[in-house]
Amino acid sequence: MLRSLYSGISGMKGFQTKLDVIGNNISNVNTAGFKSGRVMFKDVMSQTLQGAGAGNDNYGGVNAKQIGLGSTISAIDTVMTDGSTQTTGRPLDFAIQGNGFFTVENGGGERYYTRQGNFYFDANGFLVNSDGWFVLGADEGQIQIDDMSAVQSFSFDTKGILTVVTADGEEQLGPIGLTKFANPSGLEKVGGSLFKTSPNANPGDPEIGEPGDPDLGIGMLMVGAVEMSNVDLTNEFAEMIVAQRGFQANSRTITTSDEILQEVVNLKR
Repeated sequence: MLRSLYSGISGMKGFQTKLDVIGNNISNVNTAGFKSGRVMFKDVMSQTLQGAGAGNDNYGGVNAKQIGLGSTISAIDTVMTDGSTQTTGRPLDFAIQGNGFFTVENGGGERYYTRQGNFYFDANGFLVNSDGWFVLGADEGQIQIDDMSAVQSFSFDTKGILTVVTADGEEQLGPIGLTKFANPSGLEKVGGSLFKTSPNANPGDPEIGEPGDPDLGIGMLMVGAVEMSNVDLTNEFAEMIVAQRGFQANSRTITTSDEILQEVVNLKR
């Protein structure tokens, strides 16, 4: 069977995956904290028809004769560049300026990480995300206002410290914790703009600290703003055109290979 037939099939599969990733990026162009993906290709293998030979006194060296056998997916990377910052003016919206992730914990004690910083206080005074998961402080504990009914006002500063004003005076809580990873691209997406750690994200337990911690290299917080998606629509549509043309070109390879096979079959007549 013609090698080009299977090479074309592998190319179509790869570009279909690329279109899937592009489609997901575009659908999340307005998702706060979303990090876009990209697809990288590599060749599968090459069939060697003749090996390379070294030169001697009578002849020069010759290169190997090889035929490639298609392509496959090399990597689907998560692009961790910062998204644009959208000002909201809401006191419980936070955008991270620099490195770091918010750490949230569900009722089962499982921890996840996110750049989506739209938080809320629940009826019990706990700082939670939109799914009701607890936002952890720099001490890895939950942040809670003991008596919400007594609160006259509250505010966060750029270091994540919460100042609560009651009739009895002021109280400071927090700060909000930010977690840094050695390789943020190694985090695994779990949906909901959340990530979970992986063996390739950090050599050990991830480090959590205060916003602006110079020792950990953690960024500061911008209060009253959220980080939007880092999807670049111009780039995505350009890549979509490339993927579409690549898919079409590989389908043409399959069509041409089929026509050649038909000619071979017709030799019998």
